Amino acid sequence: MEWLQAVIDGLYLDTLTVGVLTTLKLALLSLLTGAAMAAVFTLILELKVFLLEWLVRGFILFFTGTPLLVQFFLIYSGPGQFDWLRESWLWEYLSQPFFCAVLALAMNTAAYSALLFKGALEAVPSSDWLACKALGMNTRQTLSVVVSRALRQVLPAYSNEVIMVLKGTSLASTITIMDLMGYAQRINAQTYDTLTVFTVAGAYYLVITALLTLGFRLLERRALRFQSVS
Repeated sequence: MEWLQAVIDGLYLDTLTVGVLTTLKLALLSLLTGAAMAAVFTLILELKVFLLEWLVRGFILFFTGTPLLVQFFLIYSGPGQFDWLRESWLWEYLSQPFFCAVLALAMNTAAYSALLFKGALEAVPSSDWLACKALGMNTRQTLSVVVSRALRQVLPAYSNEVIMVLKGTSLASTITIMDLMGYAQRINAQTYDTLTVFTVAGAYYLVITALLTLGFRLLERRALRFQSVS
């Protein structure tokens, strides 16, 4: 098995695998937080609560209209410019690079996901609402049917957003987080073996993306199998 260990050492797999775990943790926490935020934003946009609606629209405009890298720097470095923030309980969290990375990714994906969710709700045929009403369903039951239909429709587009968040985690290394890209950059600085290091790092991203794509395709096939009937 010496040859196997030699391959592992030569490709820096031990070190890069540690970074992969951080990358996956970043992506998962960001997606869960972002999805929850997007659901709230979608509800606000649909209910058209005047002040809240404009605040949400401004949020979406900013986070979809500026580069993710800029958002990382603003969230990580920005709060430290304000004395009142550094002296508040929030600083305990905002001073942590990992928290800032999750927050930046979550807010970014929340903005894009809110647009996807809103579009999916609006794409539900009005006949579905009328059918629920004709069957005597209450508001909760109607929303259960409509939201279920909307989630099935948004699944293909949301799978792309999940993959974009995964790729976006590579920017976390710019704020000192040792994720997959962070370890790749450190190894490259120590060995100058640029081709090997970043090829292996890219292969990790490729494999994870392929597995996510396969998983979503299977989920879509199951969720949409009765689409033609409905």
